[in-house]
Amino acid sequence: MSPGVTVHDTLARPLRDLRISVTDRCNFRCSYCMPRDIFGSSFVFLSRSDLLTFEEIARAARLFVANGVEKIRLTGGEPLIRRDLERLVEMLAAIDGLRDLTLTTNGSLLTPEKAQSLRAAGLQRITISLDSLDDAVFRAMNDANFPVAAVLEAIDAAATAGLAPVKIDMVVKRRINDDGVLDMARRFRDSGHIVRFIEYMDVGNTNGWRLDDVVSAREIVERIGREWPIEPAEPNYLGEVAERWRYLDGAGEIGVIGSVTRPFCGTCTRARLSAEGEFFTCLFAGRGFDLRGVLRSGTPDQEVLSAIANVWRLRADRYSEIRSEATRGTRKVEMYHIGG
Repeated sequence: MSPGVTVHDTLARPLRDLRISVTDRCNFRCSYCMPRDIFGSSFVFLSRSDLLTFEEIARAARLFVANGVEKIRLTGGEPLIRRDLERLVEMLAAIDGLRDLTLTTNGSLLTPEKAQSLRAAGLQRITISLDSLDDAVFRAMNDANFPVAAVLEAIDAAATAGLAPVKIDMVVKRRINDDGVLDMARRFRDSGHIVRFIEYMDVGNTNGWRLDDVVSAREIVERIGREWPIEPAEPNYLGEVAERWRYLDGAGEIGVIGSVTRPFCGTCTRARLSAEGEFFTCLFAGRGFDLRGVLRSGTPDQEVLSAIANVWRLRADRYSEIRSEATRGTRKVEMYHIGG
């Protein structure tokens, strides 16, 4: 099926990006995503039969592309936990009309061999999470005693494999790791990599989010700008989540994702598909559409295509623009379930 006409939602936002969670499992227990007191040894994750198969994911992706999607990002949980992920990458890379195929990982399983095999299968770029260069802080934040050095090795492996530019995501939380913002900027200046500083978000219901813990995009930009002058850069495409800032001395760029203080709902073009096949139209949504049931019921492609389009056409989500006390009690899907 060839790329079709792009579908738009009630606010005229096109469907352009699809984030696919391939597993709800993760080997980290970051407090802002999967706090260990909730996601401990007794927590019940999805069974293998609940997960979409690679063939089902590829079919769904092809139909999303036929509705206008141009970019797919594989997420989790931790996507590299899913066995033989290269096979899925190869299937997705073959979809006509897909321009960008990327993956987000915590880097713990990204060996040089894995990076090379993903690149060979057709993965184009990669994003690696790293919340601090201070080893003690990072081990505490990932709550898995995983060292900074191993993530730095994963970043090098990704770059060597040609998964470039490597993007490095840092969730910034006040009094936890915000004193490391400058260290992170300094470490990756002039490296060819792009650090993206992310405001701590109220995703899900379990991370104990408070507005007082948010270090705003403005504050992050000001801190970095005082050390190295920067200027805003134009977005690469409509709906890009990170504000781009360029070092005036030519040492590269950074990104700042300000979902809390600088919401970008008005240009959001992202759909999300959970590991068990629920189609979500917002990171902060409470419910999804059961696409797995449709895929497994023998429904013809054209009807699945229409179902996807109809869900998107009804989309009116803009949670970050209306975030207030009134939305505080809203039940939201957990981030590990549909990726960040």
